Amino acid sequence: MTLNPYEPRPRPRMTRRVLRGFNPQSFAAARHRHGISVSDLARAADIAPATIFNWEAGKGTPQVDLLARVMKVLNTPIVDVIDITADQRYPGDWRITKGMTQPELAAAAQIPTTTLKGIERADANLSEANAAKLAAALGITAEEYRAAYQRARQRPAGTTA
Repeated sequence: MTLNPYEPRPRPRMTRRVLRGFNPQSFAAARHRHGISVSDLARAADIAPATIFNWEAGKGTPQVDLLARVMKVLNTPIVDVIDITADQRYPGDWRITKGMTQPELAAAAQIPTTTLKGIERADANLSEANAAKLAAALGITAEEYRAAYQRARQRPAGTTA
């Protein structure tokens, strides 16, 4: 098959998990508390203003890396805009509250990203060693991480972790 150089090339489709528990109202309130406009915040965080407008309007949820950049500009912890209490978090929720992507956490814990993906979905077994490494990288206890993993394992069918 020959591609026409004037037609756009097919791009690989990237999927990202919806950010569970993101609260658009809390996000907007954090921005307002700092007295920063959408335009200024977008420029400082190096993202499109439309992205922030969509987050605040509830038309989309942020990617963790972009949210981490924005919250750093606002000097506000991510947990201030995520409505999931510690006793309801899944493993991926703990990662998100720290503003880390899966590759970043996997590197910090010195485990393969594919292993982390399986653990976060609760499709792979969580060894004691991996629980300790992941908990240390996240700044939580291994017990907290194992409890999050058990919640993910016991979640209702069709519910994303």
